[in-house]
Amino acid sequence: MATDPLLGIAEELYSLTPAEFTSTRNQWAKQAKADGDTELAASVTELRRPSTAAWVVNMLMRHQGTEMAQILDLGASLRQAQENLDADALRELTRQRRQLTTAVTHQGRVLAGDLGQKITQSVADQVQDTLHAAMVDEHAAAAVRSGLLVSSLTATGVGEADVVDAVAVPSAIGLTARPRTMPARKRTPLAVVPEPEPEPDAEREAREAERRAAQEAVHEATSDADEAQRRLRKATKRVKRVEARTLQVADELDEARRRVADLEHEQEALDEEAVAADEKRDRAEQRYTAAQEALEKAQAALAALPS
Repeated sequence: MATDPLLGIAEELYSLTPAEFTSTRNQWAKQAKADGDTELAASVTELRRPSTAAWVVNMLMRHQGTEMAQILDLGASLRQAQENLDADALRELTRQRRQLTTAVTHQGRVLAGDLGQKITQSVADQVQDTLHAAMVDEHAAAAVRSGLLVSSLTATGVGEADVVDAVAVPSAIGLTARPRTMPARKRTPLAVVPEPEPEPDAEREAREAERRAAQEAVHEATSDADEAQRRLRKATKRVKRVEARTLQVADELDEARRRVADLEHEQEALDEEAVAADEKRDRAEQRYTAAQEALEKAQAALAALPS
């Protein structure tokens, strides 16, 4: 997965069964400490044992990469259809999502059994929730791809999945787990798990019909929630752009107001200077008139003298 020693150790640890995890982790930490790398030893010790559901998803990434690639690729197509508001594609992809997550969850139960771990229905539900989250949320998809989950994921449809705490080494988010080989065994082909044939009992058939209707309602509500989430993100981005422009205009307005105040102050000073200049001009005109009159008198007196 990566050259980082911690990532390399984590890749090995999270490919083990839950029963092997703790003792092997402690051995790695002991070895790192013996090698003088106390920081690495502490980081290894902090690696958490995965929940059973997270372990199943990690195993699916390593042992059934083709099926998981289908999950992640279909999820990317589904998110693109949501972004494009392509209703026809969204309906078809949503149907495929339901079928594929059911099928891969079943494969996860089979795989866990092959690895010696019995899976309860509750754990299977968490596995399916995690696969669903990976299909509707790109951050969850990146976390699943790492193969280092320590807890299952959920997608509420009203916000991005919080995946950092769900991954053993957050820097691995987006990286791809290394495929692993298993001893030869009979592989169960990937197929949509068929609904069990209803028993010929009217009450049972009614309950089954009610359950299917409820499931469809949940799926439709999920699709609506996903669409609402897309619109919410778009509206939130718009609000942020408007808020940013509002702040910019406010700054520009403050600057304009400061400039107006400066110009008004300058105008007042010029008005005072203009008044003083007018007064000086008036006095100069008076002196000039007086000097002109004196000159004329002096000229007249000179002319009156006998030559």
